[in-house]
Amino acid sequence: MKILYFDCGMGAAGDMLTAALLELLDKEEREAFVETLNNAGIPGVCFTAEPSEKCGICGTHMKVLVEGEEEGEDIHDHDHGHDHVHVNEDGSEYHHSHSSMHGIEHIVMDHLNVSDKVKKDILAVYSLIAEAESSVHGVPVEQIHFHEVGTMDAVADVTAVCMLMERIAPDRVIASPVHVGSGTVKCAHGILPVPAPATALILKGIPVYGGQIKSELCTPTGAALLKYFVQEFTDMPVMAVSSIGYGMGKKDFDRANCVRAILGDSESGEYVTELTCNIDDMTAEEIGYAMDVLLKNGALEVYTVPVGMKKCRPGTLICVMCREGDREKMTDLIFAHTTTLGVRENVSKRYTLKRTIETVETKFGPVRKKISKGHGVIREKYEYDDLVKIAQEKGISISEIKKNI
Repeated sequence: MKILYFDCGMGAAGDMLTAALLELLDKEEREAFVETLNNAGIPGVCFTAEPSEKCGICGTHMKVLVEGEEEGEDIHDHDHGHDHVHVNEDGSEYHHSHSSMHGIEHIVMDHLNVSDKVKKDILAVYSLIAEAESSVHGVPVEQIHFHEVGTMDAVADVTAVCMLMERIAPDRVIASPVHVGSGTVKCAHGILPVPAPATALILKGIPVYGGQIKSELCTPTGAALLKYFVQEFTDMPVMAVSSIGYGMGKKDFDRANCVRAILGDSESGEYVTELTCNIDDMTAEEIGYAMDVLLKNGALEVYTVPVGMKKCRPGTLICVMCREGDREKMTDLIFAHTTTLGVRENVSKRYTLKRTIETVETKFGPVRKKISKGHGVIREKYEYDDLVKIAQEKGISISEIKKNI
């Protein structure tokens, strides 16, 4: 299982996450990917990956120019990223005005030359930011203007990270608790405490901490990207490391100002999501159909257990095992095809044998055989569907076929 781990000991910002992920690519891939970013269709934006050194550690700083200028420093005092809007309300012109969510959607859907998945990811990240700003300022999402998070360089950062996540395609994303810094930050609205209100709201439910560094270490953009992509915030897991990337911030501290991305592989198991619900008002046929739908749409396993429910009613526990990336789809299907009013979620670690299929010639013709290996065992089993087909054609039992293969 491919694991991506972010070390956020100096917070996170969009440009730092971009640079850290870029360094995970092979050296020959990096230049080509920067060119891909520059051809992605972000109006007026130019990416440059620059060598950078912090406290003796070499890494990369991702420089973003908008119409030839590096923006944001004259507007506020973020230590890592520049999160200000430079598009009009309709998203059609790119001057110094504030943007709405509609303007961001216009840029993403009508300008970007990226996959549909990346477009979906970009808008999902911006939705997190818009919802936080809406709550902080007490206005509807559609009336939010991105003073802090809407400039073209922020659009560029979010786009770049989403494209790199698609390229790297980790099976699981884990991050350390996030260092947010301390003190105050100067923004368009005035001087605010660190973490800024929108950042604090985005990071709700995520383990964070402050420290002696009197600066804003985690920007709203960085917080939203972590919130969207990271599945667990904990210590670095056991894994065989394949590559390490250092994404450098602009300012200098007595600690290396960087996000570290570590890519590795864990063969000790994979994480799966278990979704469960209790049913007491569906027929067996209806439950069976729901199980078929879930399996056909990518569930790893679906099974039922008879349970006793309140008022001594007999019921059925439906359990769906799926990959974490399919969690939302499976939840929607459970609600669509069962009568449940709630779905519970647990994340489990699954250990599996490596499976292969080979075709063997038998007296009955070719038959597929599953071979499972690992953890000191080897198991072989003939494909049931092939045995059934032979049994029907020959008019004999499956057990007789097994004895004579």
